[in-house]
Amino acid sequence: MNLITTLILFPLAIAALTFLIRNDKVRGAVVTVGAVGVALLAVLVTVNYFQDGITFSYQGEEAISYLIMVLEVLIAGYIITIGIRDKKYIVAIFSIIQTPLILWFELAKGHGIEVAKDMVYDKLTGIMVLIVGIIGSLICIYAVGYMRDYHHHHTEFAERKSFFLSVLFLFLSAMFGLVLSNNMTWLYFCWEITSLCSFLLIGYTKTEEAKRNSYRALIINLGGGVAFAIAIVFVGIYYQTTELSVLTAMQPEAAVMIPVFLLSLAALTKSAQFPFSSWLLGAMVAPTPSSALLHSATMVKAGVYLIIRLAPLLGDSPVGIAVTGIGCVTFLLSSLAAVTQSDGKKILAYSTVANLGLIVICASIGSQEALWAAILLIIFHASSKSLMFLCVGSIEHQLGSRNVEDMGVLAEVSRKLNLFMFIGIAGMFLAPFGMLISKWVAMKAFIDSRHILSVVVIAYGSAVTLFYWTKWMGKLVSGSNKKQKNDHKLSRHEEVPITIHALLVIISCFAFPLISDYALVPYLTELFGKEAVIPIGTSDVNLMIMMLAMLIIIPISFIPLYKSDKRRIVPIYMAGENTGDNETFYGGLGEKRKVELRNWYLTEYFDSKKMLYYGDILAVLILVLGVILLIGGFAK
Repeated sequence: MNLITTLILFPLAIAALTFLIRNDKVRGAVVTVGAVGVALLAVLVTVNYFQDGITFSYQGEEAISYLIMVLEVLIAGYIITIGIRDKKYIVAIFSIIQTPLILWFELAKGHGIEVAKDMVYDKLTGIMVLIVGIIGSLICIYAVGYMRDYHHHHTEFAERKSFFLSVLFLFLSAMFGLVLSNNMTWLYFCWEITSLCSFLLIGYTKTEEAKRNSYRALIINLGGGVAFAIAIVFVGIYYQTTELSVLTAMQPEAAVMIPVFLLSLAALTKSAQFPFSSWLLGAMVAPTPSSALLHSATMVKAGVYLIIRLAPLLGDSPVGIAVTGIGCVTFLLSSLAAVTQSDGKKILAYSTVANLGLIVICASIGSQEALWAAILLIIFHASSKSLMFLCVGSIEHQLGSRNVEDMGVLAEVSRKLNLFMFIGIAGMFLAPFGMLISKWVAMKAFIDSRHILSVVVIAYGSAVTLFYWTKWMGKLVSGSNKKQKNDHKLSRHEEVPITIHALLVIISCFAFPLISDYALVPYLTELFGKEAVIPIGTSDVNLMIMMLAMLIIIPISFIPLYKSDKRRIVPIYMAGENTGDNETFYGGLGEKRKVELRNWYLTEYFDSKKMLYYGDILAVLILVLGVILLIGGFAK
């Protein structure tokens, strides 16, 4: 119990210390040591509790609840103040609704409700703790070097690195509390802390665009918070419990499905599903470490984590069908929108929304196979997407651009970044990397569950993802002019986390059978009360491991780029006669023309604004239909 408490409070202490330190070197050392400490604590908690799990309630539970209420009032006061100051009145209204509602419930009704398990650590919690602890810590270390270069390139922004780094650690603390809390009032508090942290990080630069996008994120997530608060009050008054485990163990009768719908709505806002996706796309204005944290290890994963917890109550219920429908719309249309993007961060943003949609589909279907795929998708997506965000952030500093079309020369500028970016992209779509394994199992689960629409969506959506990842990978290997031999040196605070991320992507692929045997199968067996089995056969697993072993070809092919490259440079074929420099050719009238290799972005077919517009309309219609079915079932 003390170890878990330390895990939650330690990053909070580092956040406070980091905020107070102004010296760059001292602050960098504190952040690095603190991040390593957070990662080690996450591993230590896993070693101690992963096998048997642990549940407990604090002796001073009432005192903790009062402290949380005081903090909720302070947070609400801050949000209401800035909302009125900046004329964002909807933010103030949401806070005025949800905070007094929760306070009234806890003071008037909550005292009579006994909570047997304030905290629950099981296999799913363990996976989430490792993702947050390891990947989140690596992002914090990366941020030390990145923010130094960021303010070197962006002198127009006020330097608030102490504030930025402290919010990152506050984020980690809130996420640990969120995934460990079984008491829904505590979970709700941590949920709102993540919303506040995202607002602070997105608005870091204080530009008009940053302010606008940060408020959009706050509005949408506070709206989800209102739904969360109403769900807690409903469950507490109607069923005399605030334990998430008690709620998910109930039968999916009509009354139970009302709070389940509200909690699912909150989860959909947090995971940026249609029609709530605009906040995550707008988050790209923030510095890259915050984008990596939001997209991979914390904010968005909180939403899909909650839907996985609610999975036993979803399935073929009206709420489950609605959530599945929204996941389908989000996965397909976000993937199509990503095809039209050339900005690296925007591609990562749209693909994140799309992959979260796929996880939502798997979790809402609620079968053992589908949940197996959903949890693996979370693991593989977190490691690969975080790696790519960190790479794109460093690439932008090296090339002065994050446009995919400018990355053809990346191998000449930073060969390590080129290799790591290649691994990250491969992890998202190439066989036998984990994302493809998960999609394979997801499709099998959809077929077995007779969700034909989901089968069609994953088939077409995955084909689209193949298109935009291949375009990006093609640019990384397209550079042919090797005249520049200098290898840019990354700062250690950037290179070490990126390297470890790349290793995690590869290791997780080799380790997925072990993850399945020792984490997923036991968790799903306990959840459903019947023996779960790995959804793919032993022969398939062996084949994938053999294919992974053959990936040694990739680093071997890059070795000449690390050492002295003695390969003979010969003139390459162009659209006309090569002038000899491998950069220009003689055109039809004898003039020199520079060769250009550019991708096709299909903007005339899949304009991103149209995809978002259609997706939002379809998602709203699905939500309305879900509400109608839910009310109809409750009326009966």
